[in-house]
Amino acid sequence: MTGVGLETKSRLAAILLSIAVAVVLGGLVVLSTGANPLSVYQEIVRGALVGRGLGETLSRSVPLIGMGLAAAIAFRAGLINLGGDGQMLVGGLAAALVALYVPAPGAVRAVLALTAAICAGGLYAWVAAVLQLGLAIPFLITSLLLSYIARGVTSYLVRYPLRDPSTGMPETYRVASAARLPSSIFDLPVSFGTLIMAAVAIAVIVNDKRGVHGFEWRITGLNPRFAGYSGTNLPRQTQRVAFLSGALAGLVGALLILGQQYRFTDGALLAPGYTWSGLMAAVLAMASPIATVVTAAFFAALQVGGFAMERALGLPAVLTWVLQALIILCLAARPVFSKRR
Repeated sequence: MTGVGLETKSRLAAILLSIAVAVVLGGLVVLSTGANPLSVYQEIVRGALVGRGLGETLSRSVPLIGMGLAAAIAFRAGLINLGGDGQMLVGGLAAALVALYVPAPGAVRAVLALTAAICAGGLYAWVAAVLQLGLAIPFLITSLLLSYIARGVTSYLVRYPLRDPSTGMPETYRVASAARLPSSIFDLPVSFGTLIMAAVAIAVIVNDKRGVHGFEWRITGLNPRFAGYSGTNLPRQTQRVAFLSGALAGLVGALLILGQQYRFTDGALLAPGYTWSGLMAAVLAMASPIATVVTAAFFAALQVGGFAMERALGLPAVLTWVLQALIILCLAARPVFSKRR
């Protein structure tokens, strides 16, 4: 346990140090545009953490943390899940269909929609695992290619048989208010989706630190041959991890549909790039669940603060993407400097 704690602290320290270095380098970039770096950073922090901005940051953190943990779970067990887009799409569409057409009370429909999304996303990722085990096609390739299939199928469905003819957009009917997730709790800037994702994150972290499966996943990720010799059923574990990773991505799709968008619109789930931002967070955190949550939340705050800075100072929000890129570069270069030292 001490070793795991030191590992997590080391990774968090590396992330914080990289953020500090990137802030300095980003300040130089801002200075080259003629703006005051202190004013820019002040507006970013204020826009992300003060007043309405805090609620927007928490709301944006939900999909980023979810997709980051989906990738981290797979990384931990030696799998690379690049199919988060497809798993999120099938989960989101499943949630929308259940919320729209299942004849049940609103709250029951919401629970059934979340369950359907989890199962749909998990099974879609499980198919990729079966293809790897049965046909020796790498999970990385199958998960990515299945995403393209999910894009095409969901796009066709919402453009034709499931389309709401009253709108000019390729989208489904609007989910009834009774089947939606509450956008706030006790007038606090915390949505029901935020609470669900917080519970999921805690469960993943506890399993990683104290659970038998979490231990087996870490051993498999470090040395699959040793894990096999020690008695781990590698094929069964591959299927289990793939299902859980896809289930989490499907849950993200459902939380976006039921808690923010209220209908499935073609391309709306993919436009913000949640999958790849979450994937970056997991990679930079070296698959540590705690560090993944911290990194994903920071990226969410950075993106929300960037839009606030653009409104307040008239500078392009793309500067925050430059800062995010600098953080990634600093973290990527850290092992080189550590080795030389």
